[in-house]
Amino acid sequence: MSGVRVLVVTAVAAERDAAARGFGPAATSPPPAPAPSGLDAVRVTPGGDGPGHRPVRADLVVGGVGPAASAASTATALTAAAARGEPYDLVVSAGIAGGFAPVAALGSVVVADRVIAADLGADSPDGFLPVDALGFGTTAHTCAPHLAAAVARGLGAVHAPVLTVSTATGTAERAAVLRERHGAAAEAMEGFGAAEAAAGHGTPFLEIRTISNAVGLRDRSAWRVPEALAALRDTFAVLRTVLTRGVPPPYG
Repeated sequence: MSGVRVLVVTAVAAERDAAARGFGPAATSPPPAPAPSGLDAVRVTPGGDGPGHRPVRADLVVGGVGPAASAASTATALTAAAARGEPYDLVVSAGIAGGFAPVAALGSVVVADRVIAADLGADSPDGFLPVDALGFGTTAHTCAPHLAAAVARGLGAVHAPVLTVSTATGTAERAAVLRERHGAAAEAMEGFGAAEAAAGHGTPFLEIRTISNAVGLRDRSAWRVPEALAALRDTFAVLRTVLTRGVPPPYG
């Protein structure tokens, strides 16, 4: 197939399904063989039906919660696609997330310019030491710059770092520390894992988040999950337009 092949990785099925509805119009569940083996996935094939429109095939997989699950699922799908001779052109980590006030309000959209592993490192008497300061690997990946900027413009979204954490922030004090340290707009739990896998395959990467709650004091009564899922659906409708009619590959 010519055109653009996209892998979308979400933490849970509700996020995957919202993204699939936005991407549309045609979906199958599970994808026809050979699909990402062993993954809970659907396939959508938007675009390619008009002059100058690029065909797009997207596999949307439920990768699990947390950076390790996301990395494993993303790497599995990327490896399977490469073995089929159909490598992906783009990996997208997507879902709902916490937003850092006042940068990312409830219901807003954040398109990452970088993804940062905010709690990967070591504690010390002098404070937190990120793993790259210790001489081991990296704590940040840059998203595909032209594509990320185009998607952010199309959405009117915040374009700023998104943090990946293994333990979600639950206090205002911790939120303030992370915001000051990284200048981030949102906090989620999967992006860095997917970005690590994508980097290992040399595949361009995006992270897109819709904001369901504020980062800080954990108050489930204030969360707006249905609204954030609806925003995720609308976000993928815009991404569909950018991929089929806007920025062409390669995205790296």
